[in-house]
Amino acid sequence: MPEAERPKFPEVYGIHADEEGLLDWSWVEERLVSARNYWVTTVRPDRSPHAMPVWGLWHAAAFYFSSSPDSRKGKNLAANPAVTVNLESGDEVVVVEGTAGYESDEHLLRRLGEGYSRKYSFDVSFTGGRPLYVVRPRVVYAWVEQDFPKTATRFTFPAR
Repeated sequence: MPEAERPKFPEVYGIHADEEGLLDWSWVEERLVSARNYWVTTVRPDRSPHAMPVWGLWHAAAFYFSSSPDSRKGKNLAANPAVTVNLESGDEVVVVEGTAGYESDEHLLRRLGEGYSRKYSFDVSFTGGRPLYVVRPRVVYAWVEQDFPKTATRFTFPAR
């Protein structure tokens, strides 16, 4: 379970100092599980950002998505595994910062393929060489825009 605390934003944002109003991790997971589209941002070799929408799954405290190793995302991740994953909403914000790699557990790949097929009504299998990336979060930011100073929460994960 990640640890919740206030994000270290500049004072001008008016973030509350106390813990009242911190979001619960279950609030974050509900949104990560139910989202249809996710924005994945990687870093190009020239260090400029590259953001693209993807379909994906949140499972067991990690984000999974598929992309060709020959895509710009794939090439960027091969050179630099740093990644952010954002949900589409600016009203109920979730931003995942972490590191991406390939998932290779065949049993898990089968289960995730079934979940992906159910979620998107799109038959897919991640076994047999189709790459599936896994993003392991380092930190997650979340807040409700209408009450940003009170709900702004930073979740940190123990080292894996």
